[in-house]
Amino acid sequence: MTIRRFLGLSLLAAAAGCSQTDKPADLGVTSDPSGVQTTAQQQTGTAVVQGSCPQVYLRDGTAVLRRYAKGAKDDPQKLLYQVTLADSTRQCVLNQSQLVMTVMVQGRVVTGPAGSGGSVNVPIRVAATDGKTTLYSELVQQAVDTDAGQFVFTKGDVALPGGSGGFTKVYVGFDEGPYNTK
Repeated sequence: MTIRRFLGLSLLAAAAGCSQTDKPADLGVTSDPSGVQTTAQQQTGTAVVQGSCPQVYLRDGTAVLRRYAKGAKDDPQKLLYQVTLADSTRQCVLNQSQLVMTVMVQGRVVTGPAGSGGSVNVPIRVAATDGKTTLYSELVQQAVDTDAGQFVFTKGDVALPGGSGGFTKVYVGFDEGPYNTK
């Protein structure tokens, strides 16, 4: 009887753990409400269980970007704006040879005392590694409206080899250069 209870509790705990997913809706982003896959989606790939989809990490030191007025550095009165990356999610689709990810990160932007509002471009890098091997790296210039207060960065088509190891990690952060890589 004790073994049955233990087994039943174990199955219940496993089922509860499998129900946790990262959803784009958690970031305030919605997609087709019907949830129906089109024929093209069904032919190009198969959705992957989130547990098999590499996690997205925000590295310390690259999740905050501050821009100051010319000639100023670290002077709070000369701060133009500060952009912060906060929550992240991902979605994976597996086709014949690749695992294709869509990475989404919620960001916040605050205008500083020297700022005037408007739109700015911020350099965001998406990189995937498997151990010490870089599988993917791309720099994107993301337009951000400083008056909006928040934004969602979306990078689709992050293509990883289909047989990527279980140690694959995806990193998202600001990259202030030098920009000698893709």
